[in-house]
Amino acid sequence: ADETTKKSLPKLLIDGPYGAPAQDYRKYDVLLLVGLGIGATPFISILKDLLNNIVKMEEQADSISDFSRSSENSTGSNSGNNANTPRGKKILKTTNAYFYWVTREQGSFDWFKGVMNEVAELDQRGVIEMHNYLTSVYEEGDARSALITMVQALNHAKNGVDIVSGTSVRTHFARPNWKKVLSKLSSKHCNAKI
Repeated sequence: ADETTKKSLPKLLIDGPYGAPAQDYRKYDVLLLVGLGIGATPFISILKDLLNNIVKMEEQADSISDFSRSSENSTGSNSGNNANTPRGKKILKTTNAYFYWVTREQGSFDWFKGVMNEVAELDQRGVIEMHNYLTSVYEEGDARSALITMVQALNHAKNGVDIVSGTSVRTHFARPNWKKVLSKLSSKHCNAKI
């Protein structure tokens, strides 16, 4: 690589190999999950676990809020030192998760369609961001993929469903621009453990 490239890119350290990609993911602030084809399976498991934890935390927050309101109404004040206040078990360390699924086969998106729809429906705070990439179609902006890109955008805007994946997760064509992806993550989460 030339000197300008070396200076403009962040230093990337990769640790491994690991026996399973799902080990110890809970100790990171931000997750970047990249699955290729069927190799997305362990990352789908992480997304499901993360989603379950998000839902549990929201339920706990709602019950604490309901408890606080009922205590406030019964006593007329909220001292904040009530020993009966329910406590959350463990705060989720992960604040954001970015999932990039890259596959050649359009039919692959059917494998985890239910999970993608579930994440879109239940992750109200937007903790999980999903990106699908279909590499068997020319990249966006290429004249050979212009028609499918236009139809896809219109259908997603009108119905909220991607015509390629059949979910609310929009499918991009070609491979991800990893330089852009990593640059965006490093600037958005500059002090986070990714």
